[in-house]
Amino acid sequence: MTTADSTTGPHDASTDIGPRWLFLVILASLGMVGPFSIDTMFPSFSQMGAEWGVSEFALQQVVSVYILAFAVMSLLHGPLSDALGRKPVIIAGGILYVAASVGCAVAPSLGVLLFFRAVQGLSAGAGQIISRAMVRDVFSDAQAQRTMSHIAMIFGLAPALAPIVGGLLLGIGSWRGIFWFLVVFGAAILVLVVFAMPETHPAERRTRFDGRTIANGLLGVWRDANGRRLAFAGMFNFAGMFLYISSAQLFVVGLLGKGAQDFWILFVPLISGMVCGSWVSGRLAGRMSGRRLASLGYVISLVAGAVNLGLALLPATARLPWSVLVLPFYSFGIALAFPILTLAMLDLFPHSRGAASSIQSFVSLLANAAIAGILAPLVGFSLPSLALTAVALTVVAWLLWRRHLAVTHADPHGSVDAPAYEPTDEL
Repeated sequence: MTTADSTTGPHDASTDIGPRWLFLVILASLGMVGPFSIDTMFPSFSQMGAEWGVSEFALQQVVSVYILAFAVMSLLHGPLSDALGRKPVIIAGGILYVAASVGCAVAPSLGVLLFFRAVQGLSAGAGQIISRAMVRDVFSDAQAQRTMSHIAMIFGLAPALAPIVGGLLLGIGSWRGIFWFLVVFGAAILVLVVFAMPETHPAERRTRFDGRTIANGLLGVWRDANGRRLAFAGMFNFAGMFLYISSAQLFVVGLLGKGAQDFWILFVPLISGMVCGSWVSGRLAGRMSGRRLASLGYVISLVAGAVNLGLALLPATARLPWSVLVLPFYSFGIALAFPILTLAMLDLFPHSRGAASSIQSFVSLLANAAIAGILAPLVGFSLPSLALTAVALTVVAWLLWRRHLAVTHADPHGSVDAPAYEPTDEL
């Protein structure tokens, strides 16, 4: 591991972060808050609908409202951490998240639940967004890719575990027990952050704490064409997989005819592929160019998506196990590319990594809100429509990535790390 410039680069954290395994567990746990806040809900939709007499479309807003609020606030979490330090912003977000989860658990109506879900979204992103910047605060070069991959591998288990946990909680109680679980989960992570997580962004590296500086940091990231392109490439990279995640109720119950305990049928294949892809990405860090690895990930996802579409179109294979058979390969490719895209975005803006992480997260989350609230209900009526839409999203991601390599004159077989390209307004 190299020691970087004391002003902008990663530093040797061997004396700063304590046990590395604990540091990674905390960062991964912060990333798990988002998936658990979304995916534990899906098994409870039928029970909520019966209790309040609301439609499937209305219940989808339990997810989309959360994601929309998450996206809006994500613009501030990163810049605030650039100015105030990483740890204080995460702690404040954790406290608000626990309080909002209590509000969800006791909500007397769907309208009240949606309000507290919005508050959950406003607070949940603090840890997930800032943890990415913390990786680059501490680690450099291939070690950063390995660390990001390890974190992705750990918190990647959350979308697979969350609906299973939700189904088990429904088996012993009502849907309100899911939110009480989130209260306990959030409080446990908050304790870890307070007592065991170091501050990775010391005072001498921080930006000024005022509205103009924060706004300029965000605008500086957004105005850079390379940054915008990477943000959209990352968004479309995950969009196809999130389409399946947000369509879980429609896919498992509506199309496959299964029950509230059967969401593992979708989530285990998706997340097993993602965990394996993250592991492989970490193992190949320093051995294969990051650009080449990301390009390989896109190719794998495209091939798997096309095969998945073909299986969905054939009547003989438009059922289990064929309907989920190729999904692990699809998510495997997505996970290969994810760490490289994230680190490339952070490396473009070494003075404002929090702002870069915020922009990247904002673009993805805004798209995810639209996918959950609009696209999933529109295309979730059949297996072919889901498969076609997913592979189309992946095609867009791959085209953006190829465009980024061409515009920045980056050879996909080049060095492992994305260089800090000069800002440009070229489209």
